[in-house]
Amino acid sequence: MDEVYLNFSQDSLWILNISLGLIMFGVALDLRLEQFKELVKAPKGVWFGLASQFLLLPLLTFVVVSLLKPAPGIALGMILVAACPGGNVSNFISALSGGSIALSVSLTMLATLLSPVLTPFNFTFWGGWYEPASHIMKEIDVTYMQLVETVLILLVLPMAIGMLFASKMPRVTLKIKRPIRTLSLLVFAGFVVVAFAKNVDAFTAFIGAIFLWVLIHNLSAFAGGWFMGKLGKLPVPERKSLIIETGIQNSGLALVIIFNFFDGLGSMALIAGWWGIWHILAGIGIASFMRLWKS
Repeated sequence: MDEVYLNFSQDSLWILNISLGLIMFGVALDLRLEQFKELVKAPKGVWFGLASQFLLLPLLTFVVVSLLKPAPGIALGMILVAACPGGNVSNFISALSGGSIALSVSLTMLATLLSPVLTPFNFTFWGGWYEPASHIMKEIDVTYMQLVETVLILLVLPMAIGMLFASKMPRVTLKIKRPIRTLSLLVFAGFVVVAFAKNVDAFTAFIGAIFLWVLIHNLSAFAGGWFMGKLGKLPVPERKSLIIETGIQNSGLALVIIFNFFDGLGSMALIAGWWGIWHILAGIGIASFMRLWKS
């Protein structure tokens, strides 16, 4: 497919940035350090989960794009999504599957804290290795430290503020949790609606190809999580959480990076945008199936 750059105003980018910060703040309102004490005593699931997200998934993605050779922008979009930490809905979907909530929440927090280092590293490393997309990387000239700063501001800072807020003001937290989450989703949905309205031709022209690539990529992510859980000989609830955490990625962060550093490169943005919709549908479907998995 030919590369196309989507049309976005600076105001739209601010909406996207604010929505991601609100989402991470809302996620952090449910995080407590006490939730992780048991996992400190038996951390194997955490280590295998982090390896699945930050080692195996980027490697699998590079293998997929190297073998199937999608357009350079699509390949970079897939590599970027794979480099991002787990998505904010993974805890809900993990609970739906009968997985380990403690492991899921721990991986959400730890992956977010590690993402300022590992997300830029994985993206620049694997993106740089993929030769067909090297010209895009050179044209944009995105630097490692720019990505680190973006991830720190939009993921780690709101999460740290949210955890501090919840610990200092637990009563207020109970009252605002649901409104904050509703507001963040509405703001993000507003961005999606505006994005679609301004770029409807690009969406309708390429959605068929994008659907196929996201399907292949997401299935490989779920399969990678299953493999790591089996390799680690983890209990069934923890295996379920590994599958979900590896297959649910923070595509909102990917979109922020694309529009701030890649000028809205259409194929990258469409991959990240559709991933954000598809992984929820696929995750709920797989979670419903995994509820039958008892041993």
